[in-house]
Amino acid sequence: MNRLYDFIRRHPTSVDSLWAAFLLMLSSVWILASLTAPPEASEGLAQGRWEKIAIVPVSLALSVVVALRRRAPEKMLLLATGTGLAQVVTDLSPFPGDFAFLVIIFTVASRHTRWASRFALAGALLSPTISQLRWPNEHADVTGKIFGTLFLTLVFVMAWVLGDSLRTRRAYYSQLEERARRLEKEREARAKVAVAAERARIARELHDVVAHNVSVMVVQADGGAYVLDSAPEQARMALQTISGTGRQALAEMRRLLGVLRSEDGGKRDGGEYVPQPGVEQIAELVEQVRGAGLTVDFAVEGTPHPLPSSVELTAYRIVQEALTNTRKHGGPDVGATVRLRYTDDALSVVAEDDGRGAQRELYEEGGADGLGHGLIGMRERVGMVGGALEAGPRSGGGFRICAALPLKGAD
Repeated sequence: MNRLYDFIRRHPTSVDSLWAAFLLMLSSVWILASLTAPPEASEGLAQGRWEKIAIVPVSLALSVVVALRRRAPEKMLLLATGTGLAQVVTDLSPFPGDFAFLVIIFTVASRHTRWASRFALAGALLSPTISQLRWPNEHADVTGKIFGTLFLTLVFVMAWVLGDSLRTRRAYYSQLEERARRLEKEREARAKVAVAAERARIARELHDVVAHNVSVMVVQADGGAYVLDSAPEQARMALQTISGTGRQALAEMRRLLGVLRSEDGGKRDGGEYVPQPGVEQIAELVEQVRGAGLTVDFAVEGTPHPLPSSVELTAYRIVQEALTNTRKHGGPDVGATVRLRYTDDALSVVAEDDGRGAQRELYEEGGADGLGHGLIGMRERVGMVGGALEAGPRSGGGFRICAALPLKGAD
């Protein structure tokens, strides 16, 4: 059954041609009966000379209407109209081929051409009346003729209504399919945005982790190599710092990779959540940087109170990136200052140094060859918690970063 339906759907013209051949066969039987029936038994058949001449081309034309109704419905409607007028002019009484009028009315009504549909409706309303006036039923009284005309009109109108209902249903299904396609595209777009946002977040995390810890390791390695012969104890301490910093970097990178691998977004294989760094770890970060040879003045102002995890992580990453940039761009003998200021509705983070500062293209244009992405990521972090960030040269020399992180609205 499904194969038959698929064949009908793929070959509509072939199926219509079969119906047209069947209709032509019925018309041929009626033509033969008209030509061979004696005059006393020819009621309802073609009797006149012009009728017998017109019956063949009219039958062929109506069969063509059925065969090509779906390929060219508007043209077939006009052909049916012309054929009907020829039938009226030649006084060719109704015969089986006239069933094509119902078929073309239904077909045109099921399409989206408005003028053709309205024209078919007008034909459905007028054709039965014209047929009754042109070929009246002599054996019926006036009431019978009226009811016969109304019934035939109802049949033609029902053909148009069924076609129009099919058109409405097709339009409805088409809207549903279009809506489904649109929703699918929107879902794909949202998924791409979410993937891009997650990649950006992980890129920021990796940048902060790698840039900070690797810079500490490089400084310690250079210092250890410099004093390897003259001060072995200092070289040993530098190696210990490198080892501890490397382990810390590996632990944070494992945490990030665990977020990528796990379905719950942050659990280890054992099921325990890996804590993210917060403001309490800033003191440890400062001590680590001091151990790498950078002088840092760290102070906390106001009364510490619980903060949203997003604000704590953002504050930690800001200080981490600021101290990393100080080591990179501050020059020799640079000193840094870090201030955390607690208020009721915000946390302020100020990190500045007295070095030579960063080049302008690093904090204004994002830099080239991957430079300046730390400040870009810092601005993105602050923006995600609804805060404000100021970064640029400090009066008197050096570089200053100031961030205001609101507590309301942060997760």
